[in-house]
Amino acid sequence: MDCYTANWNPLGDSAFYRKYELYSMDWDLKEELRDCLVAAAPYGGPIALLRNPWRKEKAASVRPVLEIYSASGLPLASLLWKSGPVVSLGWSAEEELLCVQEDGVVLVYGLHGDFRRHFSMGNEVLQNRVLDARIFHTEFGSGVAILTGAHRFTLSANVGDLKLRRMPEVPGLQSAPSCWTTLCQDRVAHILLAVGPDLYLLDHAACSAVTPPGLAPGVSSFLQMAVSFTYRHLALFTDTGYIWMGTASLKEKLCEFNCNIRAPPKQMVWCSRPRSKERAVVVAWERRLMVVGDAPESIQFVLDEDSYLVPELDGVRIFSHSTHEFLHEVPVASEEIFKIASMAPGALLLEAQKEYEKESQKADEYLREIQELGQLTQAVQQCIEAAGHEHRPDMQKSLLRAASFGKCFLDRFPPDSFVRMCQDLRVLNAIRDYHIGIPLTYSQYKQLTIQVLLDRLVLRRLYPLAIQICEYLRLPEVQGVSRILAHWACYKVQQKDVSDEDVARAINQKLGDTPGVSYSDIAARAYGCGRTELAIKLLEYEPRSGEQVPLLLKMKRSKLALSKAIESGDTDLVFTVLLHLKNELNRGDFFMTLRNQPMALSLYRQFCKHQELETLKDLYNQDDNHQELGSFHIRASYAAEERIEGRVAALQSAADAFYKAKNEFAAKATEDQMRLLRLQRRLEDELGGHFVDLSLHDTVTTLVLGGHSKRAEQLARDFRIPDKRLWWLKLTALADLEDWEELEKFSKSKKSPIGYLPFVEICMKQHNKYEAKKYASRVGPEQKVKALLLVGDVAQAADVAIEHRNEAELTLVLSHCTGATDAATADKIQRARAQAQKK
Repeated sequence: MDCYTANWNPLGDSAFYRKYELYSMDWDLKEELRDCLVAAAPYGGPIALLRNPWRKEKAASVRPVLEIYSASGLPLASLLWKSGPVVSLGWSAEEELLCVQEDGVVLVYGLHGDFRRHFSMGNEVLQNRVLDARIFHTEFGSGVAILTGAHRFTLSANVGDLKLRRMPEVPGLQSAPSCWTTLCQDRVAHILLAVGPDLYLLDHAACSAVTPPGLAPGVSSFLQMAVSFTYRHLALFTDTGYIWMGTASLKEKLCEFNCNIRAPPKQMVWCSRPRSKERAVVVAWERRLMVVGDAPESIQFVLDEDSYLVPELDGVRIFSHSTHEFLHEVPVASEEIFKIASMAPGALLLEAQKEYEKESQKADEYLREIQELGQLTQAVQQCIEAAGHEHRPDMQKSLLRAASFGKCFLDRFPPDSFVRMCQDLRVLNAIRDYHIGIPLTYSQYKQLTIQVLLDRLVLRRLYPLAIQICEYLRLPEVQGVSRILAHWACYKVQQKDVSDEDVARAINQKLGDTPGVSYSDIAARAYGCGRTELAIKLLEYEPRSGEQVPLLLKMKRSKLALSKAIESGDTDLVFTVLLHLKNELNRGDFFMTLRNQPMALSLYRQFCKHQELETLKDLYNQDDNHQELGSFHIRASYAAEERIEGRVAALQSAADAFYKAKNEFAAKATEDQMRLLRLQRRLEDELGGHFVDLSLHDTVTTLVLGGHSKRAEQLARDFRIPDKRLWWLKLTALADLEDWEELEKFSKSKKSPIGYLPFVEICMKQHNKYEAKKYASRVGPEQKVKALLLVGDVAQAADVAIEHRNEAELTLVLSHCTGATDAATADKIQRARAQAQKK
């Protein structure tokens, strides 16, 4: 245990810092890091080096090389830089490399050197060129801050949603500031810069001079500044050799340290642990590394070669030509367990477990001591927590064995934390492997989340490892395996050295019907890579037609899209394709395509009936569908035309079409309608009133109501209206007019073809009993009883029914005998029935 703490370095009385090796770097660097632009992504991310940057001593013909390595030094990408001079490199939160050029253009590359996109920081930056740049991270995303040759600042807080902001001018600034950085306060990005002994804070509205509280006197310049990983704290290195540390708001001072070195450092970064009260800053010079904090002494390391510092959530990564190390504050749990002569419960439990393995009775003594103090649960928790912060697997196992040993003597210790830690450490050890090269700590892993870690493995194309982690952690398929397989398929379609058939088959064999995987998304990626045939093959595996059709239309495979839409039975989808085809094809080809798809043709006709009548007419003409064409002209004559001449012309076209369709009935009916329209117009001209668009019956009725009975009879003869129908029409019309005299004349004009009962009924409907009785006497014997009952003559109706000896008529009369006055009539009927029965 004493040996284990040999690399622990105390900073004051309350904290230890240790530095251990992550990887031995095997990268083949031909130049020193000082001669390269360097950018390393946080959370164990990749390292980018731009070799041979534009320097005066370099030959103009030598092009720089951009190389990307994993954190373990394995090459991921290498490309010859063919664009303009680069001022700064940086990584976004999505692990995209941002290359800021001198002209203000930012080029964005993927982890494997694939070009993604570019954007400009504005015309002002283009005109004044870029002096310096910073890539920073906020809760909104990754941002870029630019210092131009005019000593003005421009920034965008989120490169994913580019909104440029020009910062206010600094009064009297004639040269570049000695140092500057970005701060994030109240969800807004600010610029802090040093001009001589003065500090200025730039926000979107103003430039404010600020003064750090408690700063040592005699400062004439600030040489370096650093903001913490969480943007909560700030460190300032002055030309007097003092390092001031305080809050990023510059309202509170934490401490100040005199390092007795006035030379400007190469780098200065914060080294702090989440939820720790200790604050420390790491300062690097050419061959010296110093850790300073709120303590009179510092921790110093000798640097054997050029090194680069990468601030992390809970420490600092330090890589050089040959090694990659991690410097951090020793966590409390580890300190309590491994500190020399520690009597913490976790330390005693670890010793007890070791003695147990030696079969020593001391194991029982240690265990009893912990139990007597009632600290066994705390001891188990300490060992579990400390295991998470250990980098070496052997120490992890030792601590977890101690925790497992202690759990055996606890009745109700929940196993969740132990099981979860075992799972997390297995995942961390897998990704820390040299060939993977993601040296995440436990704190970083928890902050990053498993979903983001899986995304990063996918970015590195480590699909098997990502799937194994999903299966090991039993993540839901949609969030885990399915998502990763979809990414793998999208990468697979980019392999242009494999045939379309083989790629499609391999993807289908691997994915099958995996839930959450969309073949249309994979096909879209294939189409984006210029592999249209592969995209079509992949769409064959897509079960949802709604996903197939839009992509087929985008690929200009409209006829295939139409077939798929028809197969789906979704009419909305078919309409979508039809409208697309209509805009894409010429009229003739479009109609020919429809003729080969009866369902589509039918749906398009329905659409045209409501939206495009002329197109519908063309469809009927092309198909020689004369019946429907005739019906079309009929509808057009009513819907479109107002002039009689136009309507008659449309009806004539309809009649011609019906003749061609050999539908003589429809043709004759159409011709009759044409005659009626002409006659109605003539009647309007001669008699006034409204006749056009009335039916034949309504026309006759209107004429009768207008007192033009002769015209009505002539119209009936012209259109061969049967006598019965004509009599009904005149009877109804005259009754409505209550022209009883004319009605009586009409009834006597000749024998009624409809009988006289209708006259009785119509008169009673008009509540004219007097007129009704006139016609009741003229009703034939078979309807006499009904007529007499209608006019209320029950007694006479009874006499007629008895005379006819008709049982049905007798029953009908009895049903009308309701009052006392009809009692005699009812008795009379009953006697007649009795006599009939005797006979």
